[in-house]
Amino acid sequence: MIRDRVMPCRRLGHPVDDCLIAMSELQQLTERQERILAMVVRTFIETGKPVGSRALVEDFGLDFSSATVRNDFAALGELGYVAQLHTSAGRIPTERGYRYFVQKLLGEFHLPLHERQMIRHQFHQARLELEQWMRLSAAILARTSGSASFVTAPQVRANRSKHLQLIATQGRLVLMVLVLHGGEVKQQMLTLAETLSQARLSAAADHLNPLFLDLDSEEIAARATAAHLDRLESDITTLVLDALRLADHRPISDVYRDGLVNILDDEGTRHAIRLLEERTLLASVLAEQEAQGGEGVQVVIGGDGRWEELRDCTMILSRYGVTDSFSGTLAVVGPTRMPYDRNVATVRFVADLMSGFVYEYFVQDTAENRSNTLYQLEELNRDRNE
Repeated sequence: MIRDRVMPCRRLGHPVDDCLIAMSELQQLTERQERILAMVVRTFIETGKPVGSRALVEDFGLDFSSATVRNDFAALGELGYVAQLHTSAGRIPTERGYRYFVQKLLGEFHLPLHERQMIRHQFHQARLELEQWMRLSAAILARTSGSASFVTAPQVRANRSKHLQLIATQGRLVLMVLVLHGGEVKQQMLTLAETLSQARLSAAADHLNPLFLDLDSEEIAARATAAHLDRLESDITTLVLDALRLADHRPISDVYRDGLVNILDDEGTRHAIRLLEERTLLASVLAEQEAQGGEGVQVVIGGDGRWEELRDCTMILSRYGVTDSFSGTLAVVGPTRMPYDRNVATVRFVADLMSGFVYEYFVQDTAENRSNTLYQLEELNRDRNE
């Protein structure tokens, strides 16, 4: 696998810097407060019970008193990082506390070696088909995380022109063939104002191809404005732009889900099922999330106040595929009280495997298919000229 061609993946142990809240909005804690918050989060994730100061001192063998812990509890509470259900209860982390933990305190974690080997083996045993790998990815994510999961099929992010061909058919009818990066071929029948020879059509295509090569719709529009195009070339440019823009705005095609049963019993996470089942809603969430920018694994806690369906959930997601070219999204969705270190590591590991697959067995194969397509077009054009 060529590493610089696949989606960037931060080394485990680096803070997850794409949690949907800026660190500038989170009040910096002292080193001791960070230790106490991390212990509260990890203990609550493990037990599901409020964490008391005395238990914290005893369980972790702290070298300071429970009174000191209570003082820091009070400070953490004022900052909104922990909450107390009632006066005599211990503390539980808030969404803000989880965000600070994920951003600053998560630490280094790898899936155990035997799990990574088992997952790799499962992928190697699967047929070299994209659909098979997406289904397998969703199943592995759900099983490993104990949450729900989804995987979207990879799509071209910004379609780029590879080759344009204009073929005279009958009278004023012309077949426009546009080959895109990724191998997709767009064909459209055109009716010209007058009959033109194949030589004239080929000359127009030969002029436009170097102008359009490897450019997306915005880049082609800008270049066409500065170029000296005749009427035919201008009309063809408009049709090429329409084809590229239409290809850019296709909805999510296929979504593979697994593990919905894992979130049915929790009233909070049950709301997330609507997000996973309604493709339009999911596409909207992913588009808005992508607009936030960032690379690698991203963590959305409590819906970030924007998505009601995720109010009581956490979604850990990552793009996979070829950077800025051909990519999809995979994610786990579960309760806010989840093992973040394990789930972040799982999403990152599976995304890396899927990126390698997309590049080695799909993008490269598509490049070969594209070459075959261009050869067939040249043969068709040659036959018509003869």
